[in-house]
Amino acid sequence: MEDVLDLYAEPYKPWQPVVCFDERPCQLVADTLEPLPRQPGRAKRVDCEYERHGVCNAFMLLQPLAGWREVRVTERRTKQDFALVMRELVDVHFPHAEKIRVVLDNLNTHSPASLYEAFPPEEAHRLVRKLEFHYTPKHASWLNMAEIEFSVMVGQCLKRRIPDQATLATELAAYVKQRNAANATIRWQFDVQQARSKLGRLYPQIS
Repeated sequence: MEDVLDLYAEPYKPWQPVVCFDERPCQLVADTLEPLPRQPGRAKRVDCEYERHGVCNAFMLLQPLAGWREVRVTERRTKQDFALVMRELVDVHFPHAEKIRVVLDNLNTHSPASLYEAFPPEEAHRLVRKLEFHYTPKHASWLNMAEIEFSVMVGQCLKRRIPDQATLATELAAYVKQRNAANATIRWQFDVQQARSKLGRLYPQIS
């Protein structure tokens, strides 16, 4: 926990960006009847029946101090998908960084081994040398600021029916564009001293 909090306390370093990474499932739901459009004095009306179109996945990349985020919509969240997002992080978003510090949880796909399963050894090694993984403790994924961004995303984009993956990708791209243009940052205030005070039960007791 303190490892992640120390990372958050560092000043902004463009050459060593701190990027929070997370993922969430997104249910695809379609209307069975066309909604009635909004009219003066009457809200849009949606029938209670709907049709399930399965589930897809959204990966979140968030650089909280820079006010930058990217969302990648995928069919699944396999080791291969994770590896492809990490390569995009290195080669597309931060090609000139010395080291990219990635905050993420302990999901079994979130490891350097996933890159070696997805790419030839030379390519995996090249990417791993640019990445520095910082894991949140078990049952403490709330330390990952990407969860805050996901909460905002759900409130602004996902509290309605979205029928397919392509529509979801388009909607989330618009969300990302708007949030990045606004340079929306996250002000993290929980630090090591507060952790030791408020979460003292998690520290070993020395007699």
